[in-house]
Amino acid sequence: MDILGALIILVVGWWLAGKAASLVRHSLKSVRFVDNTLKPLAASIVQYLILIFVLIAVLSNFGVQTASIIAVLGAAGLAIGLALQGTLSNIAAGVMILMLRPLKIDEFIEAGSVSGTVTEISLFTTQLKTADGIYLSVPNSQIWNSAIKNYSRNATRRVDIKVGISYDDDVEKALVFLQKLLADDPRTHADPAPMSFVANLGDSSVDLTARAWVNTSDYWPTLFELTRKSKTDLEAAGFSIPFPQRDLHIKGEDLAAVTPPSSSPAKPPVKPAAKPKAAPRKATIGKTAPTPKA
Repeated sequence: MDILGALIILVVGWWLAGKAASLVRHSLKSVRFVDNTLKPLAASIVQYLILIFVLIAVLSNFGVQTASIIAVLGAAGLAIGLALQGTLSNIAAGVMILMLRPLKIDEFIEAGSVSGTVTEISLFTTQLKTADGIYLSVPNSQIWNSAIKNYSRNATRRVDIKVGISYDDDVEKALVFLQKLLADDPRTHADPAPMSFVANLGDSSVDLTARAWVNTSDYWPTLFELTRKSKTDLEAAGFSIPFPQRDLHIKGEDLAAVTPPSSSPAKPPVKPAAKPKAAPRKATIGKTAPTPKA
């Protein structure tokens, strides 16, 4: 009967833990003042707490004292903590992420060698969706121990358009042209105003950079379109976008000094004429030469 009662408590408790977690997750879904990052964590905490009480109830059904249970759990917790330092570090990192909130659900981040949109933060791992749609599960300690770059946190971002022009072109006109190109785009902000400047004097071109601020949601479309227009519109305005090249200048006197004097080509040796071959003699078979008469 004790075994049967323990099984009933275990089955019912396991079912209640799952239902309670689902209820918490469903209840917090429509609550606006609770962050989406905390909702799955709260459901997991409720589920694990109920399972711990169920385990204690099962053990007490067999006559095990509560004090001994606490002592056993304490010793087991110490041993498990020493054996699972990496796992516990993931839990601690998850708690720190949830408290300080350097990243949230639906934000695009980069931490170390991983990047993607955050889909869920649990006690042990952080789940990401990469830019090409791949599921990625990263331990919390790996994210927490790396510099976190959050691309979605700020409301605005700066767009940099880089293009090179020829040394023969008018640099001032090109700078004004690029600045007007960015200012005419409706997605760019007037404050701070777009700007352009000479970034570098390259080997084959004068490298120009034009900058403007846009909303974070408009960053990639604006960058792609303005990069395309910076080439097509500059060429239509008469500016040339050079490619790496090298000009070689050779003077006339230097060319004569390095050119060898002309000489008549040597005649090929004349081979001696071959001797004519002697005509082959015809052999006579069965005949003798006539004897001269006296």
